[in-house]
Amino acid sequence: MTRGPTLPAHRPPHLPRPLDAFNVASATEARALLLRCLHSPRWSHRLAAHRPYPDLDALLAAADEAAYDLSPADISEALAHEALPRLPKDTYSAAHMALDAAHAAYEARFGHVFVIYLGEVPAAETADYVLEAIQSRSANDPDEERATAADELRRLARGRLGTFLSGAGTCTTSPNAPAPGR
Repeated sequence: MTRGPTLPAHRPPHLPRPLDAFNVASATEARALLLRCLHSPRWSHRLAAHRPYPDLDALLAAADEAAYDLSPADISEALAHEALPRLPKDTYSAAHMALDAAHAAYEARFGHVFVIYLGEVPAAETADYVLEAIQSRSANDPDEERATAADELRRLARGRLGTFLSGAGTCTTSPNAPAPGR
């Protein structure tokens, strides 16, 4: 039996890539998106001002560079908009209590919320990973911990921005969890 010609493949209308939409968004819209990834007006203004970015890697490199240039006041402002990492829903209440106690001690010592990038950590290991990190970092001196927290903010911003602009989720600075899809 002979078959007739097949119909051409259906192609959906061209949808703009998230990076393309970011590149052509108004400066106000771009800064608003960036502030959801890292709440630092200086960082968001710098990244928005240097658009367009040819690709995601170029934007992420610029985001890293801008994050390294944040002042202590910029870092304090960004830290003030972060929240404690969210644990998976099936985490035992004892782990929540241990993390709450460790966080209270950390915040009393350093004056800001504990931040950590969880992008590569499997969900089943999140509670142990966060608790171990918060206990370990609580032994840091304040200057060392401020530098570590700044680096974690940079990694969080990079992860959130990369996830959003690859089309896999949205930026969100609170709670301090990896963006959806991570």
